[in-house]
Amino acid sequence: MAKEIKPYKDSEIDKKKQVEQMFDNISGGYDNLNRVISFGTDLSWRKKVIQIVKDSKPDSILDIATGTGDLVLSLADSEASKIVGLDLSAGMLAIGKEKIKKRELTDRIEMVQGDSENLPYPDNSFDAITVAFGVRNFENLDKGLSEIQRVLSPKGKFVILETSVPTKFPFKQGYNIYTKHMMPAIGKLFSKDKDAYQYLSESASKFPFGQKLCNILKKNGFKEVEFMPQSFGIATIYTATK
Repeated sequence: MAKEIKPYKDSEIDKKKQVEQMFDNISGGYDNLNRVISFGTDLSWRKKVIQIVKDSKPDSILDIATGTGDLVLSLADSEASKIVGLDLSAGMLAIGKEKIKKRELTDRIEMVQGDSENLPYPDNSFDAITVAFGVRNFENLDKGLSEIQRVLSPKGKFVILETSVPTKFPFKQGYNIYTKHMMPAIGKLFSKDKDAYQYLSESASKFPFGQKLCNILKKNGFKEVEFMPQSFGIATIYTATK
């Protein structure tokens, strides 16, 4: 069995608490640093996720691992009557709440501190659920996915945006150099948490992607599972239904 990747290798606390601590630590510069590390391409990936969700015309939306609320803010102009962003990190949520307040969207968006592996909602609660760059941080991937499947409504849309690894030359080689050396260096330069972006880089390279993740989704009860590589495979969008 593969060794579990955690943000702080010398810490004995479980991965979930480490992830919460890590995102609290880096919350202040997270948005800007993401733009730098991805060269802004993450914005185009998020736009595609948003359009997929809007096209399904959900009345209720849950964004898990919402962070500072980028996705839920963009979904505020949808027809959904209920939009919720959920995250472990109080630090990330605090920034998200300020962004929502500035946009005068507090009546449209609810931000909740919660655990993806123990969602505080009854079965069939949401017509659409999204996770952007969050599933690889689940402590127990199967448990998190089964919880999402539980609270997703019948025929509801589940959309994941997650990092992946290019498989073709020369993108694979360039990606390996960038994620192993350049990305952690940029992270250390801009972030007070020297381990955070090392973890984010390592977890991105080890997490199952493409057909492997599709198989895991199917194992957890999802149907109509599809994946769409983005930007030569450095990220992938997955869609599924219940």
